[in-house]
Amino acid sequence: MSSWAGRSATEIAAAVREKRVTPREVVAGHLARIERLDGRIGAFRKVRAEAALAEADALASRADLTGLPLAGVPLAVKDNLAVRGESCRNGSAATPDAPAAEDHVTVARLRAAGAVVVGLTNVPELCVFGTTEGPYGIARNPWDLSRTAGGSSGGSAAAVAAGLVPLALGNDGMGSLRIPAANCGLVTLKPGHGVVPAGIGDGDWFGMSENGPLATTVEDLRLMLAVLADTEFVRPREGTRRKIAVGLRSPLAGVSVNRSYTAAARQAAGALARAGHQVRRAEPPYPLSLGVTALRHWTAGTAVDAEGLDRARLARRTRVHAAVGRRFVPPVRTGEARERLRARLTPFFAEYDVLLTPALARRSPQAGPWHERSWLRNVLANTAYSPFTPPWNLTGWPAMSVPAGALPSGAPCAVQLVGRPGTEAILLDLARELEELDPWRRTAPVAEPGEGPAPGR
Repeated sequence: MSSWAGRSATEIAAAVREKRVTPREVVAGHLARIERLDGRIGAFRKVRAEAALAEADALASRADLTGLPLAGVPLAVKDNLAVRGESCRNGSAATPDAPAAEDHVTVARLRAAGAVVVGLTNVPELCVFGTTEGPYGIARNPWDLSRTAGGSSGGSAAAVAAGLVPLALGNDGMGSLRIPAANCGLVTLKPGHGVVPAGIGDGDWFGMSENGPLATTVEDLRLMLAVLADTEFVRPREGTRRKIAVGLRSPLAGVSVNRSYTAAARQAAGALARAGHQVRRAEPPYPLSLGVTALRHWTAGTAVDAEGLDRARLARRTRVHAAVGRRFVPPVRTGEARERLRARLTPFFAEYDVLLTPALARRSPQAGPWHERSWLRNVLANTAYSPFTPPWNLTGWPAMSVPAGALPSGAPCAVQLVGRPGTEAILLDLARELEELDPWRRTAPVAEPGEGPAPGR
């Protein structure tokens, strides 16, 4: 049964539809792998073993099984989205433990398409930071267990990278899909505003936060995104060539970029140039004030999400983050700063179809109890390694992370692709080209218990 763990979602769904394997066999195999490995990885807050097997059995008797795009595919859900019958803790001891009455709309769509929710994944408290740890555990990078998986969709990314599930649902308010995907060697796409239903917290961080998929292949990513968006992302005509800008400079002033990540961007740019695309080095006109704008929106979003929660049960870094953000809520709500940024960057994207950048500036921080450390230390660590993601939440434009290159340890590097509103299909097509030109290893070589340390230790 365990042989289905590590297969792609596309492979699994086809086998279930064709009755070559039952949903129970697929789900049981993945649950067995979770039981063996997740004690070392920390991807899940809650594993729904009995419920998932019961749901797999019910799925097998559905009359429409042979037409379901995600038939029998095990799915992990980020623990800030409602799953019927389960509590949604959002990484915090301050949130209610009551079970949700209904699925979040994205979860409902995935279940309707045949996916089986096997568990809820770990997040940092209120999904604030780019590392994942807190009262429910520490999510580690399966490629290097000494490092954080990233955040805030860290548990979801770790689960997919370790082969515990083929797909996971997460969301992204300042990079929370792209950061852990880049750390863990996955593909992900933060859709443009309005493409996928949001409904994340109280106001979606002023419309900056978007739900999206985490996968190991572009084909799986496209499949899950189509279900989430309830639309097809039509592939462009074969041979379509794009004008691509390559930006290597950090959008945030004063943040340096490690040579492994600039090398990964150059490697991806070279591959696309050889494929016939027009690739040019060009830096977007990021304003010097971008760092301040990002900090104001980041903290203000947390201030709104923390309203009504017992402050005494929040971690100190969260309390400080929310306190800093309270004064910024009124000006952030107007949307004026975001509109100015869009106006500044729009001419650049009138000249170029796509922007290619490093996904991160450096490897992720060491895994550890970051929730017990100071607010300033957390902010500085996050800013130093993930400056490339926030601009595209502020604009509301689509952006994705694609594996490219490797760190000296052997862990994966990644690049970011960014496009204008409505260009999700173009980004997916370029990612597919990169996957074909420079294939990546889909699953981290996590050592089984008793086999010694995982690579990178």
